[in-house]
Amino acid sequence: MRRFNVTGLCTPEEDYMVDISEKIEQIKQLIDRRCYFTINRARQYGKTTTLNTLRRTLPAEYMCINLSFEGVGPTMFSNAQSFCRRFLWQLDMAAKNGPDETIEWRNDEVTDFDELNVHLAQICAGRKIVLMIDEVDKAGNYEIFLYFLAMLRDMFNARKLGTGAAFHSVILAGVYDIKNIKSKMMSEGMYIPAETEDKKEGSPWNIAADFEVDMLFSPAEIATMLKEYESDHNTGMDIIEISEEIYKYTSGYPFLVSRVCHRIDNKLDKEWTAAGVRNAVKTILNESNTLFDDVFKNLENNKSLSYYIYELLILGKMKSFVRYDSVVSIGVRYGFFINVNGRVIISNKIFELLMTDYFMEKDLRDAKQIVGVLQYDVVRGDRFDMELCLRKFAEHYGELYNKEDLEFLERHGRLLFLSYLKPLINGQGFYHIESQFTDLRRMDIAVDFGRQQFIVELKLWKGEKAEMQAYEQLLGYMDTKKSDTGYLVIFDFRSNKNKQRKSEWIDVNGKKIFEVII
Repeated sequence: MRRFNVTGLCTPEEDYMVDISEKIEQIKQLIDRRCYFTINRARQYGKTTTLNTLRRTLPAEYMCINLSFEGVGPTMFSNAQSFCRRFLWQLDMAAKNGPDETIEWRNDEVTDFDELNVHLAQICAGRKIVLMIDEVDKAGNYEIFLYFLAMLRDMFNARKLGTGAAFHSVILAGVYDIKNIKSKMMSEGMYIPAETEDKKEGSPWNIAADFEVDMLFSPAEIATMLKEYESDHNTGMDIIEISEEIYKYTSGYPFLVSRVCHRIDNKLDKEWTAAGVRNAVKTILNESNTLFDDVFKNLENNKSLSYYIYELLILGKMKSFVRYDSVVSIGVRYGFFINVNGRVIISNKIFELLMTDYFMEKDLRDAKQIVGVLQYDVVRGDRFDMELCLRKFAEHYGELYNKEDLEFLERHGRLLFLSYLKPLINGQGFYHIESQFTDLRRMDIAVDFGRQQFIVELKLWKGEKAEMQAYEQLLGYMDTKKSDTGYLVIFDFRSNKNKQRKSEWIDVNGKKIFEVII
């Protein structure tokens, strides 16, 4: 019986898999052109599964050798002889039972990179060998790896000049862009062997072709996996609806797609509905897994990235997507950012929720928080009273305003609302920030509670004209959610004598908006 795999390499015999044949075809075109390239994507992005699928589907004319630097240990990188012999041993093991068992790998005879170059050129002559190396990040902190990259480049160039043979194609897979490995090592104060490049700012991997294959899953691709599952289980699910709902929260991030499906199949009684997808997301956000641990580690270890995301998510600042910005590059590398119409956007809603909770808990850990209304006041069975929630928040916020300084409130007002809301919906619902609408003066939130969904906009007071614009913006947001009811919370940071307070329902173009000004 096949399953949704969330723990490693996926194979079609044991696991439900997305049909990535179009992506494989794009990669094959690079191989056909004899390109050397790097698949550098975030963790748990499907790199290993992609390499394995590629190996299984390439035509017989190619001899594929799959290696991994996972778990090889520092001994391999201690000197040239250790590396060359261990590398040849790995090639030998990976090539056994392959299409050509006549190759003699001289594991014990090669002692340096010059000899390795000659030996590999002899083996590659007349053969279309595709070398794939996974987890190359494990080698990124060793200077000996630069010699290896330089050797591959020299073989590549010799083949181009017609003076030698080389691997037909080389694919390196990891998180970091190998093109920048030298600058990374220099920034960390590591020794750079001069022999690997005439100029230190150069790269021994400057021969690499651009890898532009989109490895995220589209709704149509997600549907291919659900079709396989449905043919086995006959649940009666609406495959198109479910695939689009999964995409809405994951943006096609491979691990998250599989995680949602795994949760529904194993923990939620096979509730293959849109509500089931939301329930799966809710439970996933409360779990610990290796991907989330990695997210938190990267936020903790990179303060510039952490504050950039804080400004983006919590303060609502618009950020232009500038690829050469070092923080943006790091965010893209970790799978946190995508480019949407020239703006930096958090790559998926699950990451948005996860990071918002992270900042909320971190920012308010030592801050005075609003005393929330008792949950049973706003929760009646499976119904949530958003109007009462906002009225009570306005009351308590007003009390806090007299005790805290303006700077604190301007910075933390929206966080205070989220920290107020979260325990009330916890267990039965969750919220997510609509980042594609977020700007400096507004934050749009969708709150899902059971089968209810509430559209809430948080906005800073900028005058009556801006208030009218807020109505229009909220109505537009409501239209995208197909809702006739919305909620508007406006924070007014003017002096007490000028500010107004309001909690009332208004009718705008035939739709109902509950407005709270605090």
